[in-house]
Amino acid sequence: MILLLKNLVELDQKHFIHPTSSIQQQQQEGPAFIFEKGDGIYLTDTKGDTYIDAMSALWNVNIGHGRTELAEVAKDQMENLAFSSAFSTFSHEPAILLAEKIASIAPDSLNAVFFTSGGSESNDTSFKLARHYWKVKGEPKRRKIISRKKAYHGVAAASTSATGIPQFWDMAGTFTPDFVHAETPYEKSTAEAIDSMRQVIEQEGPETIAAFIAEPVQGAGGVIIPPNDYFQEIRKLCDEYDILFIADEIITGFGRTGEMFGVENWEVEPDLMTFAKGVTSGYLPFGGVIVSDEIHETLKEKSTGTLFHGFTYSGHPTASAVALKNIEIIENEKLRENARHMGERLLKGFQRIKADANIVGEVRTLGLLGAIELVKDPATNERFPADWKVAANAIQALYDQGVICRPVTFDSTDIICFAPPLIINEAQVDTLVARVHDAVLAVEKEIG
Repeated sequence: MILLLKNLVELDQKHFIHPTSSIQQQQQEGPAFIFEKGDGIYLTDTKGDTYIDAMSALWNVNIGHGRTELAEVAKDQMENLAFSSAFSTFSHEPAILLAEKIASIAPDSLNAVFFTSGGSESNDTSFKLARHYWKVKGEPKRRKIISRKKAYHGVAAASTSATGIPQFWDMAGTFTPDFVHAETPYEKSTAEAIDSMRQVIEQEGPETIAAFIAEPVQGAGGVIIPPNDYFQEIRKLCDEYDILFIADEIITGFGRTGEMFGVENWEVEPDLMTFAKGVTSGYLPFGGVIVSDEIHETLKEKSTGTLFHGFTYSGHPTASAVALKNIEIIENEKLRENARHMGERLLKGFQRIKADANIVGEVRTLGLLGAIELVKDPATNERFPADWKVAANAIQALYDQGVICRPVTFDSTDIICFAPPLIINEAQVDTLVARVHDAVLAVEKEIG
């Protein structure tokens, strides 16, 4: 096993370029973990060590690891029809039934689905559909997309441009024009954030703007939960200027926030809604865009010829079958409700950690999305110097405690993000909180 592990590390360093990773660190230290088994909320690596997966891998393993039901569905579908194209109006039962199912659980006015292979493709698709909608309505100048600072919408060409985290632009620059960024409601009131967006609209010219896109909860930006009135005011502003509202539900969809879709927490209906991740709980790559009846009817009436947009794996039969089973499990096991209740328990645990530690600022959860901010002075929210690498040290302390989490260090923040599988129970939440408590106190002691 030792020889095998050594060979795996060497092969990893030689052949595997990791996404969103340090190439230098990989070459110097090898992979941080090589996992070989997942079971429920746990991951086990090749050394035999088991960890609580407090991030659901990449915010996506909603029903937990090792669900044989999905493997059985995939096997059955592969034996019957593993793949079939959806181009040229070709179709198949799994995609048809999945589109119907998603329409039934989405907000009332969203009933037609375009399928993709993942989140970046979904957001790129939403931008193209929004622009196409305005073009066929006779307003081709409406091309601009308003996003927000700290937003993450993916790494394809357009979705990178929509992403509001400059580090993602530094690698190769932004790729497409007509993307602008307004303020996000992080350490700002609803009024300030809405005023920023209004200024952007007026400066760019409302007649040039196709859509506004927002994550209901900003994930990679630091689990930023908006004020209760924020999205209601966003909806009013979009209606005032006749701008389409795109809800990026790639992280927040399929029960993660305690509702089937995150935007439902504020009783707001978008015009388009993008999804991925939790639709299959990560068991197969998949995603899509749900559009409103008004958009769909306009496209049916005014769009002529071929819609020249699509992906090889749009509506993949096996992925569609897995998604249908995954949604069935979320509903049958009442995982939305569990996310809501376990999220409340997790928040109480975070609040106890804050009471015991001197380096914890704001703590927050919405369903099973949560964050702990580490600050030098909780009273003033003074941040640690960037070279202290407090979040990185906290992540290592959590690894030592057997917990996998994710740090956010953009804009001088030290935020630890949490998104455990929706199947987590009370005892597991309490164990997670206890380990986080010990890790935070260890970091505090190290800082002195």
